[in-house]
Amino acid sequence: MNRLEFPATQRNRDPILEELRRLMPGKATTLLEIASGSGEHAVHFARQLPQLTIQPTDFEAPHRASIDAWVEHEGLQDRVRPALALDTTATWPLDAIGHVDLIYCANMIHIAPWPACVGLFRGAQRLLETGEPLVLYGPFLRRHIDTADSNVAFDASLKSRNEAWGIRDLDEVISVAADHSFALDEVVEMPANNLIVVFRRLSSEWP
Repeated sequence: MNRLEFPATQRNRDPILEELRRLMPGKATTLLEIASGSGEHAVHFARQLPQLTIQPTDFEAPHRASIDAWVEHEGLQDRVRPALALDTTATWPLDAIGHVDLIYCANMIHIAPWPACVGLFRGAQRLLETGEPLVLYGPFLRRHIDTADSNVAFDASLKSRNEAWGIRDLDEVISVAADHSFALDEVVEMPANNLIVVFRRLSSEWP
């Protein structure tokens, strides 16, 4: 059995789904998911958004095996492509990814070194056209807004496991986004002290 089960996915998948349904471009056909984890989000979104083809990706081989196993288990091979290996800090497999209309990434940038966040925007800059969204989900630190005690504890736990990890300052993420032709569009409060943060591509011209 290669299928992994992440308890948080069962709790957050429907609130995230509703935001993706609202945010995706009207003629969207393909969603690229970065750091797909177990694959449970991918199959849930595929069931509920039949107009989309979903391209899952993950850095870790056990996660990719789980994604593909979930897709087979749910019989969604015509809607969810085989998981691709993708390290946001390295060269992206752009030819294999092909055209995408929106990019979604949950719970990755705080459980990875900071260059993974930079690489996420650099890769998205290559793929998205003007106005198309890059949607992030997870905990963030926001200046002038008190951080929930649970997120303070979570941040300390992350840093104890790896000093390069940690909940990211949203202003710093916004700055990186601007460096790669993305602008903050909106911030949505989500359950369990998480946020959905939506960035949109300012220009699809590539230097």
